[in-house]
Amino acid sequence: MNTPVEGPAAEFLSAPLNPGKNLLYRVAAVIVRPIMFAIARRKWNGVDNIPDSGGIIVAANHASPIDPLMLAHYLYDADRPARILAKESLFRVPVLKIFMNRLNMIPVFRGTAKAAKSLEISGDLLDRGFCIAVFPEGTLTKDPDGWPMQARTGVARMALTTRKPVIPIGQWGQLDVLPRGAKFPKIFPRKTFYVAAGEPVDLSDLYDRDLNGQTLREATDRIMTAITELVAQQRGETAPATFFNPRA
Repeated sequence: MNTPVEGPAAEFLSAPLNPGKNLLYRVAAVIVRPIMFAIARRKWNGVDNIPDSGGIIVAANHASPIDPLMLAHYLYDADRPARILAKESLFRVPVLKIFMNRLNMIPVFRGTAKAAKSLEISGDLLDRGFCIAVFPEGTLTKDPDGWPMQARTGVARMALTTRKPVIPIGQWGQLDVLPRGAKFPKIFPRKTFYVAAGEPVDLSDLYDRDLNGQTLREATDRIMTAITELVAQQRGETAPATFFNPRA
């Protein structure tokens, strides 16, 4: 059901808000899903861990440029179409901005006075029952073996501020199709995409703490640990004992 844009979202999103599959979302799915089917088989797991309704935060690892499509495909099949946080610069591309807006995607303002706006918009949409998808690492992992790296704390701030469920998702198989730095996908032979959702990450003991750096880091690491465990299950390997830190 479409609702008018009010509150924090009104400054940046002009299209009617609909937490479900609006018309443009369905049209995009008709175009994109057959392509995804052709590229790879699907191994979807843990769909039962995704609540049927209500605002939720979905947090996934980010190893390849194709990750947003994998995640969107998985959540579309789970009947929880995702609204993904995307770089604000994409909302200034003449044609793309129309699609981003009408799909109710969320601009991320980094390093500007508007940086807090992304959190406000996300909180507004979560209260309206949206599924908000984030890649906590903020960019493609720099771990040489493709494991999740140490993440930014934005997802923790969103989770602790809104107190909405955080659903961890581990993705694998994407590097077989589109490795980091590749210009074209590897279509043949047909690959397999592995995506699994885990149980909500328990952050309840952190809700009443001061929202300082230590609390945000602890919450972020809990979320990333849950994601990494799911990735390890999809890979059939043991994850590293610590997160790769690109700033070290």
